[in-house]
Amino acid sequence: MTTFDDRERAFEAKYARDEEIAFRVTARRNKLVAHWAAELMKLTPEETDAYAKAVVQADFEEAGDEDVIRKLLGDLTAAGVEIDDAAVRRALADQAAEARRQLEAR
Repeated sequence: MTTFDDRERAFEAKYARDEEIAFRVTARRNKLVAHWAAELMKLTPEETDAYAKAVVQADFEEAGDEDVIRKLLGDLTAAGVEIDDAAVRRALADQAAEARRQLEAR
């Protein structure tokens, strides 16, 4: 085993940890923003739980956040909530910060 091999494995392990943390932050963010949207749409607790799962699942449709933004914006608009793209993006950013804070507190 050489020093180079050790460094390579350390970098690979760090990359894997960073990717896992990013995935967890995104999933938590999606759940939090779904609860935010559900409150605006006045959903019941049961509907909120189902909606949160649907928003998390929507994130797997394509890379990036556009799929989640499209779902949130479409659902909020369909529910009669006056909201724009910028407000949804702001909520996503706010909830991402909260998700990271929650996960770091563990």
